[in-house]
Amino acid sequence: MEQLINLIHEYGNENWSERSQNAFAQLFGSEGGRYRKDAQKVVSFRTPESTTIPFASIIHKSNPDSGLYGGMSFVIFPVSDAPSLIAMVVGKQGLSPDEEVLARPGHGRKVKAICSWLNKKYGKGKMVAWAKQDPVRIDMDIPSHIKKLFLEYDSVFKKYGKVIYGFFVPLPENIEVTSEALKAFLDLTFEERGYYPLSSVSDESEKIRLAYFSHLMNDFNKDEVLELLRDRRFVVLEGPPGTGKTRMALQILKNAYNNNGFSVQFHPNTTYENFVGGLAPVSTTDGMGFRFEPKKGFLMEAIEGAVSNPSKLFLLHIDEINRADLSKVLGEAIFLFEANAEINRSINLPYDFGGSFESKLELPDNLHILGTMNSTDRSIAIVDVAVRRRFAFVKLWPQMRVVQEHSDELMQKAYRELLSIFIEYASDEGLELIPGHSYFLEKDDKKAARSLKVNLAPLLEEYLSQGYVAGFSEPIRSYLQWIESL
Repeated sequence: MEQLINLIHEYGNENWSERSQNAFAQLFGSEGGRYRKDAQKVVSFRTPESTTIPFASIIHKSNPDSGLYGGMSFVIFPVSDAPSLIAMVVGKQGLSPDEEVLARPGHGRKVKAICSWLNKKYGKGKMVAWAKQDPVRIDMDIPSHIKKLFLEYDSVFKKYGKVIYGFFVPLPENIEVTSEALKAFLDLTFEERGYYPLSSVSDESEKIRLAYFSHLMNDFNKDEVLELLRDRRFVVLEGPPGTGKTRMALQILKNAYNNNGFSVQFHPNTTYENFVGGLAPVSTTDGMGFRFEPKKGFLMEAIEGAVSNPSKLFLLHIDEINRADLSKVLGEAIFLFEANAEINRSINLPYDFGGSFESKLELPDNLHILGTMNSTDRSIAIVDVAVRRRFAFVKLWPQMRVVQEHSDELMQKAYRELLSIFIEYASDEGLELIPGHSYFLEKDDKKAARSLKVNLAPLLEEYLSQGYVAGFSEPIRSYLQWIESL
């Protein structure tokens, strides 16, 4: 690995073919290598020197010894005035023989996660890596604004821009960064071929893998949600079941707002009258026995609570916010939900509600609203664009960290296996179905097995019966068989 890292940081391409061949050869074998010796049998090296744009690539063994090649490849492109570009490339011959790898959602997803991790950890506000949304789209070039950020590699992009689906630009002054990026891309390349790093470096490899896996599902904590509430005032937590959305909202209400607020839950029958306000029957002693009077809804009650003590922040927590038709429930009150409006907004109400309202409605600055919604519920109303523009949406994903801290080995294994299935095979929409970490929080072995059978398995069976995981039903069925065997 050291020889390959040094090669990347040596500008120019003198004796490129020989030096790159030697560097690649050092990757194999227990004496200083990273992969088993027999891993070399499934790949071949393409390191031409007599070409206008030199490169060194690791490709599928079935490709010919010369000419165009196809499939997934790991490639290094040397240039004269900068470190070599590290890239993932589709051979110009096309997707074969790696159609299955390249078309699987998990491959592109992991390349994007590696690039996101490198940008966040080492970019310091600048891009050092980029990934294409879909690796198989070899008709799409690298965007021009991305190319302009890395002009030293312009010749590479001009010739190979359409087939590059992920790259990292080494930092001249930091070999350690190159080492981590190189290991991440190489490990992924060989993992897709069925080979993993040697046991001597497995801990390091797993550490890198977990680091970029964390960027597949970002971890939003309470402090970040609080900061967003103070900035935007109107926030929605969304995510799969079991990710702790309601728990986080209730903790925020209790600890950050000192219970200065209240919770309500929406459902399909929630109306404008329930939430904003409207006419409701009240008992009378006359002949009819009742009459209709204006009655405040949850929003008006929250406004009254906020106005009664303007020096304190007030939180209205709406659980399952998307189970109601928000456009109808909010009505004209949606006009008020503008966190940074230049002037105070108000609407006229159809009735006189008395008190501080009369027939006019405004949202005080100290009123915050926090909604929670289950992103997997396909039977409920979709939140429309007008609502999404007015709320800040935060995705809460299952977190390996939580499972590692609060679960036994069986639960951790069950979580890793299910996570891998969803990451590898689920579409972007299907990924939102992955059960949250609360399904895997058990430290007792016997209770863990029972919990998987009575809590997790029924959820996955429901996914199957509803066709939610039709694209990868067999891996899910196999996983259920494993749970049944516990």
